[in-house]
Amino acid sequence: MKEIIELSNKEITINRNEFLKVKGSIDTNLYYIKSGSLRVFVLDDYEEQTIRFGYKENLIVSLDSFLTGKPSDLYIQAIKKTVAKVITKKQIDKYLENEYNRNIWIQILENLVIQQMEREIDILTNSPKERYERVLKRSPQLFQEISNKHIANYLRMSAETLSRLKKS
Repeated sequence: MKEIIELSNKEITINRNEFLKVKGSIDTNLYYIKSGSLRVFVLDDYEEQTIRFGYKENLIVSLDSFLTGKPSDLYIQAIKKTVAKVITKKQIDKYLENEYNRNIWIQILENLVIQQMEREIDILTNSPKERYERVLKRSPQLFQEISNKHIANYLRMSAETLSRLKKS
């Protein structure tokens, strides 16, 4: 991953609550978070549904838009003031001309797919307690970086339920 981060020659700062990407826009950049935190969400009948977080030392991307070059329904918003390195699709494409680099990239994409599948399984099959325990085991840092309000939305439960689960 280090090699991909080193492709970046641009850094941006996104202030708290500011949007990096909004629904209907095309974003073919990959972002490496140096500090702060972001959330990826969709709007469902005026209700926000958080589907992913990014915080220090994570990559974040509107993957559908990145891969297709088409508009996405995703929003990416800063939860805290965030500093991120920007890696463009063009930089990635040039990097992927080398076979060794393609293998690294495939591993990154495979990891993203597995994370997304684990998340879907959590949401579809487990009780709130099981969802909380699985996420805690998988991403303990999440609970240091992200507020309970956003984690509860991500886990599809109320903030009160999450608070109760954290105490038990």
